[in-house]
Amino acid sequence: VWVASVCKRSDATHCTPELKRRSRMDAAPSLSVVVPCYEEAENVRPLCTRLFAATRAAGLEVELLLVDDDSGAGTLATCVAVEQLRQEGYDVHVHVRKMHEGKGLSSAVLLGLRLARHDVLLVMDADLQHEPESVPAVAAPVLGGTAEFSVGSRNVSGGKVAEGWPLIRRVISSGATLLARPLTPCTDPMSGFFLSLAEHASPRGEGRDQPAGL
Repeated sequence: VWVASVCKRSDATHCTPELKRRSRMDAAPSLSVVVPCYEEAENVRPLCTRLFAATRAAGLEVELLLVDDDSGAGTLATCVAVEQLRQEGYDVHVHVRKMHEGKGLSSAVLLGLRLARHDVLLVMDADLQHEPESVPAVAAPVLGGTAEFSVGSRNVSGGKVAEGWPLIRRVISSGATLLARPLTPCTDPMSGFFLSLAEHASPRGEGRDQPAGL
């Protein structure tokens, strides 16, 4: 179960100016959900239907953008699934990356953030470990204007690690969290389930990011 973990308003590097908070609260709540994927065709339909069921119930306007590292037959199956969902009325798209656009998870995320059309951007995995039903809760602090960045965390009140998680993954996650503690107050810095504003997602690191591997 994933619950939003946000930075406090007193943190000047992570808080949105009051004027921008108010303008975002006045606008219709909308966000782009960016999902990097590789051979995830079987998860496309449940991800999409569960995501839109949850966000529609919360009154959110959402686009789902899949960024697929071309895997041949797997990518073709993903494209077929997306087209079927589009015919059913879902606002879902797939961008199949070419070699010159990079390879790997981190560069896929950055490309998706650039291609997304809404001003609020959420990133999650395609394997359904990040429950689509948690998206409204993770998005709420940013959409409500109290933060410019939130993380889906398993380590706050109401969150928990999925049953059956291997011990080695728990150890690696806990160790990485301890290493990151001097750098950030985030309770789950290794989380791939996070949300930010488009105005801050690229400009702060543009030209300095090195999107290699994870």
